[in-house]
Amino acid sequence: MDPDTPDFQPEPFRGSNHAPLDPETEADIIVIGAGPAGLAVAACLVQRGHCPLVLEQARELVPSWRHHYERLHLHTVKTHSALPGMAFPASAPRYVPRQGVVDYLDAYARRFGIEPELGVQVLAIEPRQRGHGAPWQVALSDGRQISANHVVVATGANRRPRAPQLPGQDAFEGRILHSRSYRNAQPFAGQRVLVVGIGNTGAEIALDLTEHGVRTALSVRSPVNIVRRDVLGRPTQLSSLMLARLPTALGDALAALFRDLTVGDLSRYGLHTAQVSPLRQLREEGRTPMIDVGTIARIRNGEIQVYPGIQSLSAGSVRFTDGSEHPFDTVLLATGYDAALDELFPYTRLALDTRGMPGEVSPQGALQGLHFVGFDVREPGGLLRSIAGQAQDVAERISAQPAQGGHRAQHPHP
Repeated sequence: MDPDTPDFQPEPFRGSNHAPLDPETEADIIVIGAGPAGLAVAACLVQRGHCPLVLEQARELVPSWRHHYERLHLHTVKTHSALPGMAFPASAPRYVPRQGVVDYLDAYARRFGIEPELGVQVLAIEPRQRGHGAPWQVALSDGRQISANHVVVATGANRRPRAPQLPGQDAFEGRILHSRSYRNAQPFAGQRVLVVGIGNTGAEIALDLTEHGVRTALSVRSPVNIVRRDVLGRPTQLSSLMLARLPTALGDALAALFRDLTVGDLSRYGLHTAQVSPLRQLREEGRTPMIDVGTIARIRNGEIQVYPGIQSLSAGSVRFTDGSEHPFDTVLLATGYDAALDELFPYTRLALDTRGMPGEVSPQGALQGLHFVGFDVREPGGLLRSIAGQAQDVAERISAQPAQGGHRAQHPHP
């Protein structure tokens, strides 16, 4: 067998070949994050004969999915949401619930023998002196400094909650919390809750609260794209993938037409439709349309009130930009997240877009050896589908550059 050919070993090794590496200070491949993106990359690497070092800050696999609100289901069909090498169980419903996703991801890690180091925080990813040795160094919370040929950043687009400071919030006597803290409606029984934001999280939390008898309202300051999860039994995800293959102008026009026909004008309820199509907004801004699973019906029948943006808070009420003021006990911020990649790269300038996402999965030049998986929020079909494709591409790219004794492979000059 060629000595550079990857092979499986009974004991973990972190090189692309049999060259010994010091596990305390060296690794061929480090994967940061044990969510869906990190697991997918690790599995694709394992299938190609590598044994990456996977690091996870939490003390459990897929922590975000374990702690999402209980009502959550995938908005994408299971056949387009599975990670490489393992389908969802045949018994799983079309739209897998939160616990079903957690069970699947746990089984996925077991299948490919992925055992991350848990409870280890990455403090910084730093470039090392170019030339001899691996080009990147990862500083860990336990004091270790591990050099690596490849670092796959799979920390996700939702790493840090975005919680804007609201005018007058110091005077508010109720609770203000981010949607990350929401699990179910039980703690809010008997309260008046204002959910700020009508992305998919805000819309579904508002629905969950209303279904459990909690008086709920939404604050929506900007026009929004809303689509049905299914139209005549066909998943909107599949329709969006079809439309994305058409010439851009035609696909955008049809996406806007389907939105208008299936959702309609909601301005009388306080919701205004975005001027651009759902497909264009996703492609250009990285903003996923609100996928309706029942919230709009509750708005139409008056169970959920919609107010504009917040002007200020007082002791027990919220004043809105239209001049109206209403009492609330809790303000729940469904205002999104930041990838916060700058925190991981204090000494490296990354090429990030306006949302703070990396522009390339595997950049070259000074950033060669870095890979970013799970940050492409502009592709139709959902993030899990995007992760599956990116994980395979990154594993293939890394496999094409086998390491030599902990060092980057050197290509001979002609």
